[in-house]
Amino acid sequence: LLLLFYTEEAAVIVSGLKNTDVFVGESATFTCELSHPGVKNVQWWLDGSPLHNNFVTEISDQDGIIHTLTLNDVACHDSGTVTFRAGSLISSAKLLVKGISLLE
Repeated sequence: LLLLFYTEEAAVIVSGLKNTDVFVGESATFTCELSHPGVKNVQWWLDGSPLHNNFVTEISDQDGIIHTLTLNDVACHDSGTVTFRAGSLISSAKLLVKGISLLE
């Protein structure tokens, strides 16, 4: 009889974060899909600073598999590297917040 237990090490990132460009005042959404739920120590970061769920930063997950970060009303200084970490798994992508030029 062989029993299969999903361990943290067995999880893989099925779909990682993608680079995102948005304009000032818009929302930026990042999604990371894991192969299965149950991975501990899930955390989002922006340029090395941990992010927490609040009215500007929305962090959610669907069935413990699809993890989503939405940054609302972004400013130019929010540009940087977004990192998703779940246990030993890591995915990163660039966020570029573009100002609106009056010359266009």
